Amino acid sequence: MIVDPNDPCEVQVAKQSKIIEALIARAERGHEVGVSAYSLFQSAISLQAKVWEKTKDLERALDTLGKASSELEVAYRTQERMQHNLADAMVAMDNGFALFTEERLQVCNTQFRTLLPDVEPLIKPGLDFNSYLAAFNESRYLDPERSKSAPQPDAHAAISGPAGGKRFSSFVVALRTDRWYQISHRQTSSGSIAVLQTEITDLVRENLREKERLIDQQAHLLQAAFEHMSLGVGTFSSRGELLVCNERFGHLLGLGRPLLRKGARFQRLIEHIERHGILEKTEGIDLAAWIRTVLRGGNVRQRLRRLDGIVLDMNLHSLPDDGCIVSIMDVTAETEAAALLEARVRERTAELTEANRSLKIHAARQAKIEADLRLAKEAAETAHTSKTRFLAAASHDLLQPINAAKLYLSTLADTVHEREPRDVVDRLNRSFASIESLLQALLDISRLDSAGAEFNVTGFEIGAVLETLGEDLAPLASEKGLDLVIVPSSLTVTSDRRYLSRCLQNLIVNAIQYTARGRILVGCRRRGTTLSIQVLDTGSGISLEDQERIFGEFARGMGSGGGGMGLGLSIVERACRHLNHRIGLTSRLGHGSMFSIDVPIAAPSCRIEHRPPRLVAMPEASLDLIVMVIENDEDERHAMTQKLESWGASVLAAGSTKEAEELTEAIGTPPDIILADYHLDDGDTGLVAIRALRRGARREIPAILITANRQHPFAREEDAQSITVMTKPVQLVRLRALIDWMTRARVA
Repeated sequence: MIVDPNDPCEVQVAKQSKIIEALIARAERGHEVGVSAYSLFQSAISLQAKVWEKTKDLERALDTLGKASSELEVAYRTQERMQHNLADAMVAMDNGFALFTEERLQVCNTQFRTLLPDVEPLIKPGLDFNSYLAAFNESRYLDPERSKSAPQPDAHAAISGPAGGKRFSSFVVALRTDRWYQISHRQTSSGSIAVLQTEITDLVRENLREKERLIDQQAHLLQAAFEHMSLGVGTFSSRGELLVCNERFGHLLGLGRPLLRKGARFQRLIEHIERHGILEKTEGIDLAAWIRTVLRGGNVRQRLRRLDGIVLDMNLHSLPDDGCIVSIMDVTAETEAAALLEARVRERTAELTEANRSLKIHAARQAKIEADLRLAKEAAETAHTSKTRFLAAASHDLLQPINAAKLYLSTLADTVHEREPRDVVDRLNRSFASIESLLQALLDISRLDSAGAEFNVTGFEIGAVLETLGEDLAPLASEKGLDLVIVPSSLTVTSDRRYLSRCLQNLIVNAIQYTARGRILVGCRRRGTTLSIQVLDTGSGISLEDQERIFGEFARGMGSGGGGMGLGLSIVERACRHLNHRIGLTSRLGHGSMFSIDVPIAAPSCRIEHRPPRLVAMPEASLDLIVMVIENDEDERHAMTQKLESWGASVLAAGSTKEAEELTEAIGTPPDIILADYHLDDGDTGLVAIRALRRGARREIPAILITANRQHPFAREEDAQSITVMTKPVQLVRLRALIDWMTRARVA
């Protein structure tokens, strides 16, 4: 085909014109070639037909060209109208706006141009986008220091054009005129860049005012928490200046309030104590050595004695900002009790030694000496029983303030969100957790060493115990990047559920502590009538010489990382020995270890302990209940009341059974649930209070008995079936879930 239909209309018309001219010229030269008249006539007719055909093609091409010209004119008018509308919209905008096409400024409004006066002369069509960014960052009207308090401190570093690969960026800048702007630029799908300047001065000022208010509020709450602590606590800056302390801190050290003003130097306080002879003369006070130890990230613990006989334990712990926190505890009672116990042990030891010597020397008085030995043994057992009772009583007195402190710290943790106060709260939580763990271990050892140790051997599903341990210890394994795998089991075993659970917990915690990477696997293997519960890890392993001593007190293997006191395996050995459970250990250095406990599988006729109700995580809904709290310790009662009220409960707080009955009578309705401490004043107990409130209400009110005593507190079996027991310190997640479960179950 001579003419390509895909060519533009103008090209097709030009080609057709040339063809027509060539045909006409050929017709005119026809007489020169000597053709006949008939041939000329035939050529003329053919030529005329082609001319008509080309003329029609030309007319169609001209029509197409006319339509295209009309559409082009309409498009041009539409574009012109859109440009007018864009210009009007930009003028009406309160914010600055600019559009960069191919990284060149195409259009902008007045607000964009006049934001920075020293950049305004450069704002002209054709301005390069990167040049605009460079001029913006170098403007003397920006306030870089105040911009650091904006929501994005690294705002200037976030600016980049298309070459940086960012399709959207937003940051906040402050001007020296005390105005704040949010600068946003977005890359459109066509490659253009739209820049928007929005003034947010009022919003930023409001945020800064709110931030200052919250900081003041949290500082007040932190000070209030310090004042309610039995410990004396003070924090010092890296320069040794006092930041905050409670009244107990000054009372224990004999320092007056004028000396404890904010900014007082630690060295001046020590000099005041030495100058006024508050403490007995000792070589333990070495301020320079203390400061060097704390600056290296270490801790200092020093026992001091005042001239009036009060014994103090002072601990210095380093803080992340190179400062330190000083805690002081009155340990006079504990020191005197320990001295008394040591004296009694030395006395009994001397008696036994003398009895043995007399046995060797005076063979003829064998019968009398044996009688003396029996008496000495009975005296030693009486002393041991007295020690056990003392520890049980001391545990109650020690767990009371620990429980109150943990409640206050939990309430404080819910309100503190700033990094430094939150870090202090977290450290206090960890310190109390360590105290609680050590105290529980000592009490367990004391009970297991006692001649009258009691065990509640029943049948229960081992799978429920393993599942609970997996849920409790999974976060600890996750913190070290380890996988804790619990293999389910449906078998029923015969043992003491609480002691077996504690033994397995100690084995799993040890496996996590001594494993740097890999996983911990917990599962069961059936061997005839025995079930072997195994804990396998991929840790460092235990050498043969260490395997012989690992179950002793305070025995720790290599690679423990400084954690624990080495009492866990000692508790496992004692409990399994009393329960007649075999302990197995297989280990290879560098390949890991496997601990196992063999327990008998329950016989069909064995009494089966029902699986306890599964408690879900702490509910988020408000606790819309009336809760009766019966606690004789004022601090613990106040702390529990605050925590319950933070959950949304209405709390009735009483210190005795009589007060609880009077409160119930005053409001005219019984509570929805009762939380009662077991040990109250003057022989009163939580059990008596629960029974009295239930009699008055003529119904069985849900009740939780909270006690520091791990022994069975019930004298009647019906109480054991209708009252749930929780031991101190209370785990708040379990308490909240248990309250929700008990009240919902009763409604259902």
